[in-house]
Amino acid sequence: MTTRVVIVDDQAMVRAGFAALLAAQADIDVVGEAPDGAQGVELSRRTHPDVVLMDVRMPEMDGLEAARRLLSPPPGVTHRPRVLMLTTFDVDDYVYEALRAGASGFLLKDAPPADLIAAVRVVAAGDALLAPSVTRRLIADFARQRPAARGRPALRLKALTERETEVLTLVARGRSNTEIARTLVLAEQTVKTHVSRVLTKLDLRDRAQAVVFAYESGLVAPGE
Repeated sequence: MTTRVVIVDDQAMVRAGFAALLAAQADIDVVGEAPDGAQGVELSRRTHPDVVLMDVRMPEMDGLEAARRLLSPPPGVTHRPRVLMLTTFDVDDYVYEALRAGASGFLLKDAPPADLIAAVRVVAAGDALLAPSVTRRLIADFARQRPAARGRPALRLKALTERETEVLTLVARGRSNTEIARTLVLAEQTVKTHVSRVLTKLDLRDRAQAVVFAYESGLVAPGE
């Protein structure tokens, strides 16, 4: 199956380079490019891509606002692409907010070409791009700066069973499904089922959002 991609970046050379690289892959189709967030949202609404590569900082409308509009569309708009944020910094306040909005992860602009191709495929498959260790460090850094933000999400934890809470805790600590299965003495498929139920009950899109939620709810504290 071909993955449809839109590239949103204010630098024409960046867009051209990413487009050429991705279009050369048999399973990826670049369906459009845009120079700012507003045009990126409009283009995505017309072309219905599977993945949007979204630069963080752009004129007119930045990538954060554009990601919010794509991931929380107005009534009547049903298409929600996966959004992969592009940034020049590995820890960035905009990236944190984008993850909260539902972005599937982030990629450094100077990442090797193979990483970009792999990132698009991972995100298109419905997985969060962030490696567990990167996720944990990123969210912990910002959760440490926002201790007051954790009150309201804590109430939603009551919807989880004890086992689901254990699984969410381990996800937030950067454990893979295989590691969680080993820790809890469960089959890996059972862990996947628990993760899926956690995401559904908490109305979260993927593991990246689950990690954000775990810190903001106080389930996991920075530095643990």
